[in-house]
Amino acid sequence: MSVASTIKSNPALKKFVHRMLIPKGGARPRLWVRLFLNRFFHTRKKGSSICRRTRMDVLPFNKFELGERSVIEDFCTINNGVGNVIIGDNTLVGMGNIIIGPVTIGNNVILAQNVVASGLNHEYKDPAVPIRMQDVTTAPITIEDDCWIAANVVVTSGVTIGKHSVVAAGSVVTKDIPPYSVAAGNPAKVIKKYDLATKEWIRAT
Repeated sequence: MSVASTIKSNPALKKFVHRMLIPKGGARPRLWVRLFLNRFFHTRKKGSSICRRTRMDVLPFNKFELGERSVIEDFCTINNGVGNVIIGDNTLVGMGNIIIGPVTIGNNVILAQNVVASGLNHEYKDPAVPIRMQDVTTAPITIEDDCWIAANVVVTSGVTIGKHSVVAAGSVVTKDIPPYSVAAGNPAKVIKKYDLATKEWIRAT
């Protein structure tokens, strides 16, 4: 049995290890995890950069990968506590983004300012229990290559945004967006599609 499996199968050991990594009631890793431990588990490829004012709530038990020449700008929060965060090559994560795994972002993607992409949800099934004490669920978000996600967009858990799609500013994406589409609104709906035969963007009916 691997070390990870041993820890997961022993509740007391799991709790102890968790407390060594994260303070009680917190989400931000302890300083020793951020400075020393994470570098052995996470991947930052050549030419990538994370600006100094970014909050990196990343832990060693889930993946964090940042591709070649990709940039995470100031005032972002990146959290892999409940799922992997994987960012491809030549991708820009703009100022003030919040990315909570599980999230996979492809190559040549632009995320403008204040985008929220969270693969995490809180349960609310039992009204006798405070929501903050109920279970959490996760469903992966995928943003495929060449997408542009405009400012103030919210992408909810379980959504896939297809290749070379655009999501208009202020939209809330609750369902999958097909490749080569423009989506807008709350909830976001496809308003244009690219016709590969005519090589034109056609308004959706």
